[in-house]
Amino acid sequence: MNIKFFSAALGLALTATVMSASAQKEYKEGVITYTIESPQGTIDAKTYFKGDSSAYSMQQGPADIKFIGTNEGTFFAVLVDVPVASIKKAAIATPAELEDFKSKSPDFTFTPTTETKVINGFKCKKVTVKDTKSGSNYDAWVTNDITIPTNMMSTHFKKAGGIPVQFTTLQMGQAININLKSITGDKVPAGIFAIPADFEKVTISDLKAMGGGGN
Repeated sequence: MNIKFFSAALGLALTATVMSASAQKEYKEGVITYTIESPQGTIDAKTYFKGDSSAYSMQQGPADIKFIGTNEGTFFAVLVDVPVASIKKAAIATPAELEDFKSKSPDFTFTPTTETKVINGFKCKKVTVKDTKSGSNYDAWVTNDITIPTNMMSTHFKKAGGIPVQFTTLQMGQAININLKSITGDKVPAGIFAIPADFEKVTISDLKAMGGGGN
């Protein structure tokens, strides 16, 4: 082989590798906006992430609802604030409730495909998803344009081969469709993962009995 040609080809390959690596943006802290479609309707939810913690908030009727948790499932809480009814409840999962959540979580396996498309500005590739517990199959689109810590929305997609952008996941056995609309590297608000002192602390079971919801 011509040595000069080989050197030039190697140089181009290395340059392409560096350019590809530099194109991937890493977020260690920030805010993601997801669109969530469920039988209850379609809403936008903001997810805040930093380190091993994440929180997402949404509006449901007169209620402001926020979910707080750790990425490994060692802590989970639902904060419900209904100003018109003077209700402020913080439902904190007990160890038994956390175990129950884990037992009801899907067990996804992933198979990559050759299909690609751009979704909300992200270059995505399609993977087929199978829940080995139920036998259900789904499609997911993941990207390698960015890296972010796992959050409560993406916790079941750690082995998907990329960051999930358009995907279906399960919450308490119910399938919900999620679309990652945008992401910023903004600093998360101070105290976003804390429970305010003026919230009454209850269990998840207590909240459900009052007509609230859990994860």
